[in-house]
Amino acid sequence: MAREAKKQAGRVNWRLTFAILACGAIGVSTAVGGYKASLFVTSDPRFTLSHDRKDALTILGLTYASRSRAQRIFTADFGHSIFSVPLAERRRRLLAIDWVEDASVSRVWPDRLVIRIRERKPVAFVSLRSGSLLIDAQGVLLEQPAQGQFSFPVLSGVREEDSEAERRGHVRAFLQVQEEMGYLAKEISEVDASDPDNIRMVAQVDRRVVTLLLGDGNYAQRFQNFLNHYPEIRKGSPQAKVFDLRLDGRITVKE
Repeated sequence: MAREAKKQAGRVNWRLTFAILACGAIGVSTAVGGYKASLFVTSDPRFTLSHDRKDALTILGLTYASRSRAQRIFTADFGHSIFSVPLAERRRRLLAIDWVEDASVSRVWPDRLVIRIRERKPVAFVSLRSGSLLIDAQGVLLEQPAQGQFSFPVLSGVREEDSEAERRGHVRAFLQVQEEMGYLAKEISEVDASDPDNIRMVAQVDRRVVTLLLGDGNYAQRFQNFLNHYPEIRKGSPQAKVFDLRLDGRITVKE
């Protein structure tokens, strides 16, 4: 019985050894094959990003972001295989360009790179000590491009020392006012969202610039009520330029 058990154990050990050797051989073969494939795609000239091909580097979606800055990111990749391009690193550098909100870099067989850019969308102007800038819905400040013409209200209350999260809160309040105002928003030239609980706005009414205190809600209703009563208010207080609308149905002249 003991001799028979030893024979069975020997057969089991032989099978296990054979299985391990077979797996090792497959692993080595796979590694060698992978190395050869990697060597092939990184060294074969058919995959080389070449200056001779006009569409070797295609950048889509650029309107205001710097095309030259985007192109310079890939300067070192020309003359090399597209499969040696570090896509994640190139994308990270693209995201650092002003106006770029998102970007993707794709290899296109056999020798092209296609870059797709999504630019930021400004929603307002902001006036800072350093000058006038644009701001998007995420609170990111944007330089005004030379080739762009924008018609936005001014968002005041944003400071240079504000964090991006603080700026984003101001923009959120500003967009809420615009959304609630609807078609009446076209009359607004400036919104002060420094205090979300006491929104102030500057508007042109009957060819006069007025400042309105709107509080923390019912913006459209309060503004429409002001428009309805402004002709008679102007007769009684022709010099008034600041009005408190924070109480629904009531308009207080601030002399």
